[in-house]
Amino acid sequence: MLSYPQFDLPAPPPLEPGGLRVIPLGGLGEIGRNMTVFEYDGRLLIVDCGVLFPEDHHPGVDLILPDFAAIRDRLDAVEALVLTHGHEDHIGAVPYLLRERGDIPLVGSELTLALVGSKLREHRLRETVHHRVREGDRLTLGPFELEFVAVNHSIPDALAVAIRTGAGLVLHTGDFKMDQLPLDGRITDLRAFARLGDEGVDLFLTDSTNAEVPGFTTHEKDISPVLDRVFHGSSQRVIVACFASHVHRVQQVLDVAAAHGRKVAYVGRSMVRNMAIAQDLGYLNVPAGVMVDAKELADLPPERQVLISTGSQGEPLSALSRIAQRSHNFVQLEQGDTVILASSLIPGNENAVYRVINGLARWGANVVHKGNALVHVSGHASAGELLYCYNVVRPRNVMPVHGEVRHLIANGELAVATGVPANRVILGTDGIVVDLVEGRATIMGQVDCGYVFVDGSSVGELTEDSLHQRRVLGEEGFISIIVVLDAERRRVVAGPTIQARGFAEPDATFEAIKPGILEAVNGLLREDVVDAHQIQQAIRRVVGRWVSGTHRRRPMILPVVMRTSERS
Repeated sequence: MLSYPQFDLPAPPPLEPGGLRVIPLGGLGEIGRNMTVFEYDGRLLIVDCGVLFPEDHHPGVDLILPDFAAIRDRLDAVEALVLTHGHEDHIGAVPYLLRERGDIPLVGSELTLALVGSKLREHRLRETVHHRVREGDRLTLGPFELEFVAVNHSIPDALAVAIRTGAGLVLHTGDFKMDQLPLDGRITDLRAFARLGDEGVDLFLTDSTNAEVPGFTTHEKDISPVLDRVFHGSSQRVIVACFASHVHRVQQVLDVAAAHGRKVAYVGRSMVRNMAIAQDLGYLNVPAGVMVDAKELADLPPERQVLISTGSQGEPLSALSRIAQRSHNFVQLEQGDTVILASSLIPGNENAVYRVINGLARWGANVVHKGNALVHVSGHASAGELLYCYNVVRPRNVMPVHGEVRHLIANGELAVATGVPANRVILGTDGIVVDLVEGRATIMGQVDCGYVFVDGSSVGELTEDSLHQRRVLGEEGFISIIVVLDAERRRVVAGPTIQARGFAEPDATFEAIKPGILEAVNGLLREDVVDAHQIQQAIRRVVGRWVSGTHRRRPMILPVVMRTSERS
């Protein structure tokens, strides 16, 4: 079994002349934040620039970005940013990168660039140079010769990219699967994979998300009969929650709704925006007369209503979460409504999703999800498909990408099973530096690569220490203690006044500790200690010991010491 290295590496040496350097700045050890930098002959090429969505232990965080620090002083050397497809975990951080250098050329398929363009307008950024490509196209940018290959995924127009340099040929799959009966008829081009394999793939970067799943990923078309049965069995409104970019899933819902004589409305700004783009470009075929405005839908009887909503991951501000909390401005859940969660569970979102499911069930909704019906299939290749690709491509070196640690290890073991030597399988982490020199990929070092948090309009200002304080506030509570001193007379003239959050009946709870606080403060005053910091520390120790022993908690404690002159 392959073992995952314990990374604590020095900074890498300079790249050897004629070598290709690969630096993943996201997507290794996590589901999201995908971004990989390639360096050759002093020039850089970036593949993908996505976001990671926050989990419960990231309170107040909106998004998590790749760390651009490793390339920030070399952005002028970037030839282009290649985008493999239009999911947020691959394009969501593009506006933040373009804030640092606004003229980086973007390369991608028609739908991908349209989704990015909408995002740039939302951020009030001007659109940069676009190279619109499709499968079979070749494009030379500086020392990088690119070739694009069709791959099947859960969003149309996804592409793998082959990167040729003097150091060799790299094949990056992006996210993909091998659905042989896709809704749009566009399959992963295994003939191109085989042709590139015959040419000689020196480094194969391949999607690891489903590497632990045996066999082959279920066909997308297998969902339609299940949706049909759910619609047939529902006598009231149907609400379908899925990713705002899952065009294929929305297409299936539209077709089934039309077959059952129902009208459909979108709920959620990103859903409305993305589906309008997909429809305008011909990737979404909306049956005549089926779409209505969400507010118009309310005038129809429940058995004719279908809502397609965002919020399948339990996002607190999403349409579905607000519906579950009965706080949506015009959608009120009723007893007997059916809610379909037509998406996967992104690791880390389980608690949030189950909270939403419980909220929906509380109001009498029938909740259909992947756990009790085939209403979602993955967009990623399972182990059987990955084995097939390894045998077709026959790479010299392999670097699993796009997945948590267990996924990367499982993918690496599949490569070894097909004959790739174990010492040619690179198991990496974000910030690892891999050089391809004379056909051999070798780990050369590591660059600093942390999380960059987006908190409202703030980017990168929130630190891990600040997050820790927020977690303490959320989990353990908060206590403030105000004491007012007459420093000249060495006595307490007011307080202690205690305010707390996260405790039942805080006023009564903290009466018992007030004598201990006064004793500690008066003891210091008798010793002529009037320094506010020392008194605050004493108060913190007294309250901390008491609340730990009494409540078994470690809240944030904020003592405030004031002097009478400070109040005048």
